[in-house]
Amino acid sequence: KLNLPLGYHIEYGGAYSQQQQSFHELAMILCLAILLVLTVLMFLFRSWLLSLAILFISALGIGGCLLALWITGIPLNVSSYTGIIMVVGIIAENAIFTVNQYQINRKAGGSAEKSIDYAIALRIRPKLMTALGAIFALIPLSLGLEAGTQMQQPLAVAVIGGFCAALFLLLIVLPYIMRLIYHVKK
Repeated sequence: KLNLPLGYHIEYGGAYSQQQQSFHELAMILCLAILLVLTVLMFLFRSWLLSLAILFISALGIGGCLLALWITGIPLNVSSYTGIIMVVGIIAENAIFTVNQYQINRKAGGSAEKSIDYAIALRIRPKLMTALGAIFALIPLSLGLEAGTQMQQPLAVAVIGGFCAALFLLLIVLPYIMRLIYHVKK
């Protein structure tokens, strides 16, 4: 909003320029990771609907990370971006195990409803252990009380927010989406 003389322009450099370059590189990594995960999902399940459902659940986990960062007033930076990428991968991994268990149950002759319920019930303990273990381990880091913890505080807050969202997504939203997919295929 400055009126600059003819021939002059503003160029940001230093730490800001490096941060913007890092964000760009991390966005590329996230996009590449999503494509690679989609490829693996297609090989595993041979179903566009299931593969896209797992990616959708993983993408919704980003909302939990961003919400936690917003609530705590921590800006998005390279550290928090790294936490977001971690959460997306962990949610996708848990969803893959759940869908795989569902398919095993279906092949064994179980109904769709019972197979979904069994897959969720069987995977609830590992999901809770992963999420609660990470949350409790990262709480001291997220508080940023000790010297040097402020550097990794955004990562901890992003991961905690992502895991809180992941529990809801993996235990409530994923089974609902799996039921919708079953009814669409039916």
